[in-house]
Amino acid sequence: MLLTFVVTTLVMIMIPGPDAALIMRSSLAHGRMAGLLTMLGGLLGLSVHAAAAAIGLSALLVASPTAFTVVRGLGICYLLWLGVHALLSSRGKTAETAEAAESAPGGSPLVHVRRGLLSNLLNPKVLLLFVTWLPQFLPSHGDTLSSALLLSGIIAVLYALWFSLYNLIVDRVGALLRTPRVRARVERVTGVLLVGFALRLAVQ
Repeated sequence: MLLTFVVTTLVMIMIPGPDAALIMRSSLAHGRMAGLLTMLGGLLGLSVHAAAAAIGLSALLVASPTAFTVVRGLGICYLLWLGVHALLSSRGKTAETAEAAESAPGGSPLVHVRRGLLSNLLNPKVLLLFVTWLPQFLPSHGDTLSSALLLSGIIAVLYALWFSLYNLIVDRVGALLRTPRVRARVERVTGVLLVGFALRLAVQ
């Protein structure tokens, strides 16, 4: 059963979503460290959900339609804001502005961490992962808290391993992707993806 949990969870993590789009954008715009910091923020968001699920807060949130709708609405708005920002940024890309952006610092490391943190923290799918998916692998008797923490730790490790590899791949091909024209297209595609994720979340 543990092997089934690991394999299926890894597949779920590898499915492209807001995390992949944000990490790629941060890595291409500000370098591999920025991508890692964005991934770290997402990992912190996962940890918050895991802790909340362990003490029962997530179940209470899901049980409250109003609270769940608020979290869902905030997540949709945040993804829309990120997507529109990326689209507007792509429209202003020229050779000069792209080179200036590449040479400019990416701001405080907390900016990248916060971006990943909010993306996962306000994502109701991550919330449901810990409330509906994880409990299926908990024992019906015994110390369920320890088992929940163990499975949550496995999710966090798989998340960190996959997106660290993903970020490394993006950084390795970054020489091609960081040209002004390609950068503008990447920004545009990222913006469309984030807006699409927000709209899909809105209609589900």
